[in-house]
Amino acid sequence: MSRWIKVLQRGRAFLHLSHRERSTPVSASGEGLQSSRFTNPLTPTLSPQGRGGALCSRRGLGLIAIILVVLTSPTFAQSKNDQPRQYGIGRAATAAEIAGWDIDIRPDGQGAPEGRGSVKEGEKVYMGKCAFCHGEFGEGVGRWPAVAQGQGTLATPTPAKTVGSYFPYLSSVFDYTRRAMPFGDAQSLSNDELYAVVAYMLNLNDIVDDKFVLSKETWAQVKMPNRDGFFDDDRETAEKKFWNDRPCMTNCRSPARITGRAGNVDVTPDKQNPSGESK
Repeated sequence: MSRWIKVLQRGRAFLHLSHRERSTPVSASGEGLQSSRFTNPLTPTLSPQGRGGALCSRRGLGLIAIILVVLTSPTFAQSKNDQPRQYGIGRAATAAEIAGWDIDIRPDGQGAPEGRGSVKEGEKVYMGKCAFCHGEFGEGVGRWPAVAQGQGTLATPTPAKTVGSYFPYLSSVFDYTRRAMPFGDAQSLSNDELYAVVAYMLNLNDIVDDKFVLSKETWAQVKMPNRDGFFDDDRETAEKKFWNDRPCMTNCRSPARITGRAGNVDVTPDKQNPSGESK
């Protein structure tokens, strides 16, 4: 804060000097224009002193503008030594509250919670909390979605989006299960149950074997079958041939043209009698 005080002091001294230099007396010959500290700085003068005063005044105005910018800058408003403003609203979030929201996981496993779960343990969780909707083998019950198999179907007329056929990363499966499942009781699974049931679904899709244990340490061992099936949006090149840099905006349709009449094929009656029947 002290450096800004020095800036203001220097600016004040400069302005005082410029006002003093601008005050020029009238000579005996009449040269020069008498000015005061309130003279319009843009008024033309005849003497070198008057011109110098106007120049100093312009510099002073420029300095004033710089000082105003400095005064309104965030750096001046709050320096490193200043305490953050308190408005008396809310409070700082606790570590536990932040952890409740900060549950996203990167594809490389960063952000995954502590815990572990085996395929065998996951089978028990799945049968108790998932099979009712998704089927004992992940085939889906009724209109509930399947979570297993379907690999190689995405490009067919009947694609099956499952854990094994669609999801590109393990983090996608883990994150969705963590946030949304079981249906109607979301986020009720413990970390160990979560790891276990995801490991079991991976096993249903032949991605891991029966003895696999999923954890932060084994995360990188999982290779999803469709990991190369997603790519950046390439419409700028792939669909460029469909673009038109000068699209039609008015009168774009060609005039309607009659190609045939119903009367020519004898489907429209020519006359009607008083009773409404056609002749």
